[in-house]
Amino acid sequence: MFHIKNNIAAGITLIALLTTTAALAKTGDSAAPKAGDTAQAQVSAQPVSGTASTDSADPVKLRSGSGNPVEGKEKSELCQSCHGKEGISLEPLIPKLAGQYANYIAKQLRNFQSGARVHQIMAAIAETISNEDLADITAYFASQTMMKGDGTEGNPLGKKLFLEGDMTRMMVACVNCHGVNGKGKTPRNSVFPVLGGQHKDYLRGQLLNFRGGDRANSPGGVMNIITQKMTDAELEALVDYISRL
Repeated sequence: MFHIKNNIAAGITLIALLTTTAALAKTGDSAAPKAGDTAQAQVSAQPVSGTASTDSADPVKLRSGSGNPVEGKEKSELCQSCHGKEGISLEPLIPKLAGQYANYIAKQLRNFQSGARVHQIMAAIAETISNEDLADITAYFASQTMMKGDGTEGNPLGKKLFLEGDMTRMMVACVNCHGVNGKGKTPRNSVFPVLGGQHKDYLRGQLLNFRGGDRANSPGGVMNIITQKMTDAELEALVDYISRL
């Protein structure tokens, strides 16, 4: 009976999240662009083969939010020392930020500041960044060519979990929130992050943190619900697949 109740509760949570995702895709949750959008388009329009839909001017502008990426480039120099000049970090345990939603990056930084996520260095840095500077910094990273993997075929088990999930265990497919290629459902919806092409080691670490309860800041705790149902083999297969996208 306990397990039945848990599955019902998980199902209600996941249905609510998917409904919210659909609504956000229609209405958008990004702040309205402000002065500096012209400069933003000039910095960010860097089409790459296979990613024109995500790196053309309009999607970039939407995911970059209200900040000024030109100013953000200079303001983010400290961030670049770890996350890379263009948001592609060399250390596999440090996340790539290139093409990530500005609002998502900002939320994570404020979560570090509040203690919702725990990281001593990030919490200290967050304390020093004003909301205006944060908008510009996140706009800069969001305006970069979106992260991508090597494009090779990933683990078939990981692909199945990503695209289909397993509703017999109330494991909703990742594609529902993160998009077919892990590049997000729409640039208007920054609730769920870009994952495709992220470092495998970083993805593994975060999924383990969600599964162990060390991280619990996903909407409605959906990531805690899903990862707790995964075996070690499934988790490894999934991060292998996502990192290649």
